[in-house]
Amino acid sequence: MYKSKTYQVRELEDIYKEIDELSNSYPLSRKVFLADGDALSLDTSYLIALLKYLKRSFVKLRRVSLYASAQNILNKSSEDLELLYANGLNLIYYGVESGSDVVLKKITKGVNQSEIIESLNKVSDAGIKISATVILGIGGSIYSDEHIRDSAKIINETKVTYLSTLQLGLEEDSKEKFYKNFSDFTMLNDHEILREQKRFIELLDPRHKIIFRSNHASNALHLAGTLPRDKGRLIDELDLALNRGESAFVPKGFRGF
Repeated sequence: MYKSKTYQVRELEDIYKEIDELSNSYPLSRKVFLADGDALSLDTSYLIALLKYLKRSFVKLRRVSLYASAQNILNKSSEDLELLYANGLNLIYYGVESGSDVVLKKITKGVNQSEIIESLNKVSDAGIKISATVILGIGGSIYSDEHIRDSAKIINETKVTYLSTLQLGLEEDSKEKFYKNFSDFTMLNDHEILREQKRFIELLDPRHKIIFRSNHASNALHLAGTLPRDKGRLIDELDLALNRGESAFVPKGFRGF
């Protein structure tokens, strides 16, 4: 995503100025997202100073969120995460992608299944909510079964608040690198993707309520529900769509990134 950007730590004073401008324009804002994609790699003291300034600037602020990787979470101590939560960091967005160690290695995720589970539990133990995503189809045809099985295992062994499934799409300029690392990959079609989706939901047995969505622009079928309560209904909707075929799917022309 950040092909035109180089990572850098900006001066806090520069960010304060931007916050001042935004709070003047949108004084009643309730939610703030800290961009860009690696914000949690910042020193805890830096983030706390930023969180305190946001709290002073937006009087109705209720949620501050950011992207988080397993690596950045594991580099923080439990005390650091608890301090961030105490100062207003409420939610992290976390790309699980897959629970399969084989698939994680092939997509160069940089962590394995056990590290994903450890990092997610570390965050939830600190009180921070998690919005996790799993990518349907990322195991290709060969690793589809273990991708779904092991992804469900991660969700069942952690405490995510929100869960979304996206559908794999490859940009033209990314395909060469992807296939170089994943030479035995075969793209799934929409029917195969939805069968993965069905199997994933069947295997989910969360210990708590999860708000589930599959309504990204990439998805062939939009789903929404609360697990485990709506598990049966979601499976029925998938069966109906699979029986009806492409007429039940979101037209490909309406899908994008």
